[in-house]
Amino acid sequence: MPAWIRSNWFLLALAVSYAIGHFGAFAMQAVADQVWLRSALVFAVMWAMGVTLKPDAIRRSLKQPTASVLAVMTNMFLVPMLCFPTQLFLSDPMFGGLMVASLVPCTLASASVWTRKAEGDDSVSMVATTVTNLACVVVVPVGVWIALAVDAEVPLLAQMKKLALFVVLPMVLAQVMRRGGLTGSGLTGRGLGEWADRNKKRISTAAQLGILVMVFFGAIKGRIFSEQSEEALLGSLPLVAIAALAVHLIALGFGVGSAKLMGLPRDQQIAVGISGSQKTLMVGLQIAIDCGVSVLPMLIYHVLQLFADTLIVERWRNRKRRPEAESDANSV
Repeated sequence: MPAWIRSNWFLLALAVSYAIGHFGAFAMQAVADQVWLRSALVFAVMWAMGVTLKPDAIRRSLKQPTASVLAVMTNMFLVPMLCFPTQLFLSDPMFGGLMVASLVPCTLASASVWTRKAEGDDSVSMVATTVTNLACVVVVPVGVWIALAVDAEVPLLAQMKKLALFVVLPMVLAQVMRRGGLTGSGLTGRGLGEWADRNKKRISTAAQLGILVMVFFGAIKGRIFSEQSEEALLGSLPLVAIAALAVHLIALGFGVGSAKLMGLPRDQQIAVGISGSQKTLMVGLQIAIDCGVSVLPMLIYHVLQLFADTLIVERWRNRKRRPEAESDANSV
């Protein structure tokens, strides 16, 4: 298998999953209508992501919470505010989808991975991830109700209950199991934590497969309930992509810049920028499907944040290594 396919398999699989669901929507509608299956899938993926979070790293960041608070505020409040102006030029389904993308929490996987790649403080990203995912039970339903009340009938309390049950509960349960809150034989307590640490890559891959299934479901729902023609849908994609990328980059730049102005060290500046601007695909897909808005903006935001942050992280790493290499050369 070529190296570029191995490194980008998930992005390619996203495109394939969406295409299959979109073009085969009416033939496979019965599968996507299984609400229990979607809910169980979300629960399993959130548990899998939650069990890989290390409590020690979170405790370390909480001792100096400035960077984590800044990342949380950027993720929960700045990103949605940046999305509001897009209502002027995006269709209702696309604006609704982008608004949902802006409201969902920080991604459980890539924020810490990309922060670590950039040699940032991944404990900050872990705290931002944990807090935004726990707070989403209130932030997401209220934000959707405020932004999309005219376009979508969103039962506020029902949405809160759903998020608490399928996002917050599996994360809490995973951490309780990891910390030894359950007794008995098998993978519990420290045994589960050690197993999760050893198999983090496999767990992440399994979670990604769950996300692909949700993309498939979302494509089916989006195609069936969309009032846009294929031509109008394709014509709106460039605008959605520009808007999503602009929102992400502005939030990332604000996070890094504000952390620098506050005198935080470089590794925390990186963590604030990345975790303050990244959004989770899994929860976004579920909310978009529930609200009857397009899942495309959530997919586009997710793909573009991975591409953009990969390039930015590589530039940060090269910039840091250049002075180190010059110092080594001068010392010879």
